[in-house]
Amino acid sequence: MAAQLRDSANSRASNRSKSDQDPATWQPPAHGYRCTYATDWITVKTRWGLTIDPAEQAALTDTLDGCPNTPIDVTLAR
Repeated sequence: MAAQLRDSANSRASNRSKSDQDPATWQPPAHGYRCTYATDWITVKTRWGLTIDPAEQAALTDTLDGCPNTPIDVTLAR
């Protein structure tokens, strides 16, 4: 689901520019999509028990500060 949202909001060129970068070094060019991108990123990291480094956390915090009342629903992987 997160991948579908990410793909629908970003062009092919945007996806190529993102490559394997994390939120500390890349944000979607569509400012209106950044809240969704950040919450999707956190959802995937939490679902799979992946760590978030300090730079990533700072970037996500900065993004989410502009996203009031944005819930994050996570179903943990088994």
